[in-house]
Amino acid sequence: MRLSPRRRAAVRSLAMVALLASGSVAAACGSAGSASTTTTTTTTTTGTDTAVQAAVTRGAAAARTDASGIEWLCRPGAASNPCTADLTSTVVPESGPTTVQHASDAADPPIDCFYVYPTVSTQAGVTADLHIDPAETSVARTQASRFSQVCKVYAPMYPQITLRGLFAGAGNQAAAGTAYAGVQSAWQDYLAHYNHGRGVIVIGHSQGATMLIGLLRRQVDTDPAQRKLLVSAMLFGGNVTVPVGRTVGGTFQNIPACLSDAQVGCVLAYSSFDQMPPTDSLFGRPGQGVSLLAGATATAGLQVLCTNPADLAGTAAVPLSPYFPTRKVVANLGGLGGQAAPVLPTPWVTEPGLYTGQCLSEGGATWLQVSAPITPGDTRQVVGQTVGPTWGLHLVDVNIALGDLVDVARAEATAYAHHG
Repeated sequence: MRLSPRRRAAVRSLAMVALLASGSVAAACGSAGSASTTTTTTTTTTGTDTAVQAAVTRGAAAARTDASGIEWLCRPGAASNPCTADLTSTVVPESGPTTVQHASDAADPPIDCFYVYPTVSTQAGVTADLHIDPAETSVARTQASRFSQVCKVYAPMYPQITLRGLFAGAGNQAAAGTAYAGVQSAWQDYLAHYNHGRGVIVIGHSQGATMLIGLLRRQVDTDPAQRKLLVSAMLFGGNVTVPVGRTVGGTFQNIPACLSDAQVGCVLAYSSFDQMPPTDSLFGRPGQGVSLLAGATATAGLQVLCTNPADLAGTAAVPLSPYFPTRKVVANLGGLGGQAAPVLPTPWVTEPGLYTGQCLSEGGATWLQVSAPITPGDTRQVVGQTVGPTWGLHLVDVNIALGDLVDVARAEATAYAHHG
């Protein structure tokens, strides 16, 4: 399928976003101290383990591949699990001394999380093989590890469209279909062998969000049994749509927007900007940009969904709870406003009261408006647009409100237990 000039420009722009993102996460491989406290369960490859052998020929590590041929980047019990990491944070207030905040993985969390990572592969082909590169390890640690306070995190490797593939205009049906097939196989394997009737939050960003949009539409939205397992879907920078002024319809027919952290079976979605998205924005506007990776071109009567994780039911600007990795984990944060990650003794930093978030709709765009009204004497640095207004704050969609997202997940887990 040949792409129109508009679509080719869109996927190239997406590739630039992903390239910068991968620059931040790839630097984490050697210095990140992911400490798993669990033991390793491995699958031994034999002559009869054809599924494992097939995965190995596509770059998978046999020790991380189960009998169904699914390689798990994160899975409970795996060694060197990037989704279980040191969560200690330095708290940097507006004024006064810093403090240290401690957090830990839940010993026996009541729910699971199924995480699909964004475009990070720098491999040479159009479609990534299953080799676990530093980029996948680092982005999982940066985006998914803090959810281990609430859930058991499962994250499959999948044959995503690479950065090179997107630059080459390979965001086509065949490449996207290959990526999606990998995610769907992993989901079916998860349900068959790991879920055991537990509630699950699905989490994805950018290309990962578009893969989960397809999965939810095909596997969950129309299946009451699978919807019963859905605690929520957290989909960032993926352009989930709803009819204008409504909370259900559009992308999903039976999965509504989350309007309360006591609500289950719902979707939480947004794209973050520090100003109104321009008309050619890749995010926040239906039928363009990232929407094309999911084949979602419809625009009539639709708007991109925005749910503010800091106040799902509200409309006012409220404080966000960001968590960013420090230089102890990554050398930089993808060039956020040209700023380097802070040099701190902890792997995380949080800056309370620095940012506010508010869902806004204007001129056909809907987005999470992130503002930082710096007061005199506040020397904390503010994240900014890395590659201009077309991309907004896409690189920090998850981390800009990661504390709020974990809080929502925790409340939803409780609600799901009561609901069930």
